[in-house]
Amino acid sequence: MFDTMTVTKIAAGLFGAWLVLLLGKFAGEELYHAEAHGEQGYVIEVADASGGGEPAEEVDFAEIMAAADPAKGEKVFRKCSACHKVEDGTNAVGPYLYGVVGRPVDSADGYASYSGALEKAAETWTPENLNAFLTKPAGFAPGTTMGFAGLPKIEDRANVIAYLDSLDN
Repeated sequence: MFDTMTVTKIAAGLFGAWLVLLLGKFAGEELYHAEAHGEQGYVIEVADASGGGEPAEEVDFAEIMAAADPAKGEKVFRKCSACHKVEDGTNAVGPYLYGVVGRPVDSADGYASYSGALEKAAETWTPENLNAFLTKPAGFAPGTTMGFAGLPKIEDRANVIAYLDSLDN
């Protein structure tokens, strides 16, 4: 079916196309290099990205936490359920989250894959610490191995924390 010449032609075509792509990339970088144009380049002024005049309204997490709905938190928790389980002692990719609210950080029985970054960030999983962690895990505990981007809505975070807190009551 395929002889040596056919395979050689296919490989030559692929490598030739790759070489043309690389040469085009190198030529484009040389032509459009900003420092090479000197005074001909200019800067475009843009508006401040912070949202303008008034600062954002301060949100009280305690008020939102008081109004949190564990049933809604269970729905949001589906995003977490790929790596975490809520059964006591059942670890998965991440540690089990049964009884996590009020539990010392890095202390799930039988889970040994902690990165050590969490211990530097907090001692206990209080609702406030969980809120900060769930906002952006890598921002709260730099070096954590948890690859989750976070929950941007404070209501979602409060609902998930309320759900996790309701499990061991």
